[in-house]
Amino acid sequence: MPEVVARNRSTLMRPRSISVDLRPSAVSEPLSLCPPCLRGTLLALVASLLAITGCSLSTAPPFELNREGRDPAGIPAEQVTAVQQSLQKLFGTPDSPALPAGVTLDWNLLKAAAGPIRGEADGRQWGLYRRHCAGCHGISGDGAGPAAVVLAPYPRDYRNGVFKYTSTAPGAKPVRTDLVRTIQHGIPGTAMPSFRRLPTEEQAAVVEYVQYLSLRGETELQLLQAIVDEEADLQDVDEIARESVLRAAKAWQNAQTSLPVDGATTAESDAALKKSVERGQRLFVSPAVPCARCHGLAGNGRGEQSELYDDWNKRKLGATPEQTRQLAGRFKLPIEQLHPRDFTKGLFHGGDRPEEQYLRIYNGIKGTPMPAFGQSPGNPGVLTPQQIRDLVQYVRSLGPVGRL
Repeated sequence: MPEVVARNRSTLMRPRSISVDLRPSAVSEPLSLCPPCLRGTLLALVASLLAITGCSLSTAPPFELNREGRDPAGIPAEQVTAVQQSLQKLFGTPDSPALPAGVTLDWNLLKAAAGPIRGEADGRQWGLYRRHCAGCHGISGDGAGPAAVVLAPYPRDYRNGVFKYTSTAPGAKPVRTDLVRTIQHGIPGTAMPSFRRLPTEEQAAVVEYVQYLSLRGETELQLLQAIVDEEADLQDVDEIARESVLRAAKAWQNAQTSLPVDGATTAESDAALKKSVERGQRLFVSPAVPCARCHGLAGNGRGEQSELYDDWNKRKLGATPEQTRQLAGRFKLPIEQLHPRDFTKGLFHGGDRPEEQYLRIYNGIKGTPMPAFGQSPGNPGVLTPQQIRDLVQYVRSLGPVGRL
C-alpha cells in the first residue's frame, strides 16, 4: 500500500515538500474550517503561491490544454485550436460548463460547483470547486494547482480517470460512493482534509464536478492521441470527441462495487483474532504473496523493492538520467517516488477502517504497484476472502490501532 515521498535527484530537484497530517481523527474540516493554527499556515502558503504565480482563483481562467509529456513546440497551432474548440463545444468553460449528450451528470450540481466563488443572502454557495479544490487540484483538474508543488504526495490529477482508493475491480472507474467517501473522510497522512462538515448537497456538487473534469480530461487525451499522435483528419475532430465522451461516460456508468458480501472484517474473540493474526503473518512473509518484497519482513515499508513510481510519475522516467531530466521537464511537477506503506505507523491513505483496508488488498490501489489479490472479472484471485481478512488483522496488529 504505497505512500508518496518526495525524491530529490542530482539531475532533477524539486522544492522541499510539506507533508501534512490531516487524518480525519485529527482534523474533520475542510481547509476553510480547520484549526486556526493550521488554517493560518496553509492559507498563508497558498496566498503566497498565488501571489508568486499571479494566479487568482476568483478570475475566469480557461482550461489548459494537456501538453504534459509532449514537446510544446511539436504540436501545430491548427491542431491545438481544433482540439480546444472541440472540447469547448462539448464541455464549455470553467465559468460556463456544458454537458455533452450521453453524459448523465446532474446539471444543477455541476452549476453549483463551477464558476467563480460567490455566495447568496440565503447562504447558498457557488463556485465550490474553485473555493475548496482548485488551489491544490488546479482549474483543469490536473493536480498541479498553486499549492501542489510543496505538497507530498501531489494532489490527484483527475484527467486520466484513475482514482486510487475505490471499491471497484482493477481497471474500473470508482462508484459515486467512493468519491463521496474521500470527500467526507479525506486521505489520512496527506494534505487532503475531510469535508464532512460541508452540507451534503455541496459535497455532492464537488463530486459531480470531479467526474466532469475526469470525463473532460479523458476525452482530451483521446483527442490528442488521435489528432496529434495518429494525425487524424482535423475535419473528424468533433466526431472523435463525441465517441471518446461516450466511451468514458459508459465506463463510469458501468462501474460497480466488487466487495463480496462476506468481505467486511468483523469483530472476533481474542482466541480467534490471535489465530487470524498468526495466519496473516505467515501469508505476509510467504514467497507466494509478495507483501514483504515491498513492505519489508517487519512491515515497516523497507522491502527490497525501493524504486517504485505510480502511473502519474512513470511517464516522467527515461532510460538514462539525461532522458529523465528532459522528459520530466515537460511536466508541471517534478518526479515523485513511491514508498511502500509503513504499517507500524498505523496510518493508511485509503482509510483506517478494517473494511477499507480489506478493499486495498482485494482490489489493489489503482495507478500504483499495489496489485489486487481478490477476484475480479476473468481473474480467480490470488487470495480468498478469509486470507485477505487474516492479512488485514495482521497488518492492523503491527500499528498502534492493534486489534479491531
